[in-house]
Amino acid sequence: MLPPGAAAAAPRTPTSDFNGDGYADLAVGVPDGTVGGKAKAGYVNVVWGGPRSVGAHGSIRVTQATPEVPGTPEAGDRFGASVELTDLNGDGIAELLAGVPGEDVTDRGTDAGMVVVVGGSRNGPGPGSTVLTGPSPAAAYGKSVAAADLTGTADKNKEIVIGGTDKVVARVIQGEDSMVTTVLAAPMGGRAPVLAVGDFDSDGVADLAVAYWTAGNPHTQSHVRLWKWDPDQSAMANFWNTDNAGVTALAAGDFDGDGHDDLALGECREIADENIDDPCGPEERAEGGGIHLHYGAPADGSFGSRAQTLNQDTPGVAGDAEDGDRFGAALAVADINRDGRDDLVAGAPGEAIGSKTKAGAAWLLYGGAKGLLDAGGAARSATWNQDTPGVPGVAEAGDSFGAALATGRYNAGGVPDVTAGSPGENASLGAAWLLPNGSARGSAAFSPRTLDLPYLSTAHKYGKPLSSR
Repeated sequence: MLPPGAAAAAPRTPTSDFNGDGYADLAVGVPDGTVGGKAKAGYVNVVWGGPRSVGAHGSIRVTQATPEVPGTPEAGDRFGASVELTDLNGDGIAELLAGVPGEDVTDRGTDAGMVVVVGGSRNGPGPGSTVLTGPSPAAAYGKSVAAADLTGTADKNKEIVIGGTDKVVARVIQGEDSMVTTVLAAPMGGRAPVLAVGDFDSDGVADLAVAYWTAGNPHTQSHVRLWKWDPDQSAMANFWNTDNAGVTALAAGDFDGDGHDDLALGECREIADENIDDPCGPEERAEGGGIHLHYGAPADGSFGSRAQTLNQDTPGVAGDAEDGDRFGAALAVADINRDGRDDLVAGAPGEAIGSKTKAGAAWLLYGGAKGLLDAGGAARSATWNQDTPGVPGVAEAGDSFGAALATGRYNAGGVPDVTAGSPGENASLGAAWLLPNGSARGSAAFSPRTLDLPYLSTAHKYGKPLSSR
């Protein structure tokens, strides 16, 4: 029975269907993978969904040696450092976006970076092209990538947002033309800017969320900012900020089922004293990593005025908050229980399982009428790790289970599944776990070995990043 006021959501057409068979597929970035003897040239593994779900129907390996893909594999390119598997033009078949932040670009220098797009098709990868290259040495375009229809035009084309060193830019589609606009340029401490998309101002058009931070004098900065397309200025306009919050992950979803997108800030912690009180909620909820939520509201400028914070000390969340757990370091969203409210999947790759440090775990946090917490401040959740009954494998130190997460309808059912990456598995060869219907029952693991991918004894860290929807 559905909760009062909730309506079962209709199954969504997968937008990560790379081969057009009606099932969501999964993209696994392997930027540390060796290609043609070139260490850390990197590749992307597209794992097929199907009647028996992801991991049971084979996969393909996409590299810069793939004929359709621009460039040549070179040591340190890190192809696949960021991935996005999504339908860019509305034709029902997904395209693959892959970041290559270590790419050397002629006349632009070492590690200028780039992002490439590879078309999907029923017969394997379609034509590929370069989306954008970095303008200068160490620009490292492709550290992060996201896509959404940010302009709200009727052509169904999505804009592509690219994160690099101290910069975020967007390639904007305008009719048959495109333009590149800088979203922001600011010190980001050498980290990849964190990107997410959602309709945060409730105007029916997707917006962009960006998180970035530095630490140390004299230029400590830490921000989460929201941007929307301004057609009059032909540029992205900043319309909401929260400062002093260092964030590792962002995710958008409607966790209270009110029809307005909310924003989850993962592994949120206060970075520096900027005279802003508790940007990540009560300080005690930041222990071990906290998740801070800003809730959406009608288009009246009140986004984020209602907030919630939770961690492993929150009632209803299994475990204990401990330094280094990194609760919320990875986030994914889906309506797992089909009640019309989105649920949040959160990873804690630093979680100790018994005496096994950094073995890692993941949680499914259910949405409700008040969001992820009820009126009494309690959550409803389930948790998994490699010692959970029904989950293959054994929790071992350094596995980092839950370091990356994705959701998608990979099989014939209408309930989304969860995939969790474990890049430290098997001496950092890495692996990923399928949790069908958000449950340990019937779960399975897959890795470069089980998928017959070429691999050496070097650490490939398979399982981070992941992309599906």
